[in-house]
Amino acid sequence: MHRKVVIYSPARSASQQGRTTMGKWKFNFESTEKYQDPLMGWTSTSDPLAYVGDAALSFDSKESAIEFAAKHGWEYTVREPHQQTLKPKAYADNFKWKGAPVMADE
Repeated sequence: MHRKVVIYSPARSASQQGRTTMGKWKFNFESTEKYQDPLMGWTSTSDPLAYVGDAALSFDSKESAIEFAAKHGWEYTVREPHQQTLKPKAYADNFKWKGAPVMADE
């Protein structure tokens, strides 16, 4: 069976503070056979594996996810995680004097 998968490292959701899913790798099957249910208006697919990768398959490294996809003969695309850049900042920086406010000429 010819399948295409996207391998990615999921980002932490905004409401979660934990780091349990960070560093893990998952993959989703690309599904092109989508249709809209005429009664409810939901978008659906006839592919039974469409949501399996997101819910069930998790890997400790990118290489193991690539190896798993290659072993099954699936074509894969790797999406690298976005690296967040943090500027070191002290709490006191919130209260620093930034100068007088600039007033617009009337």
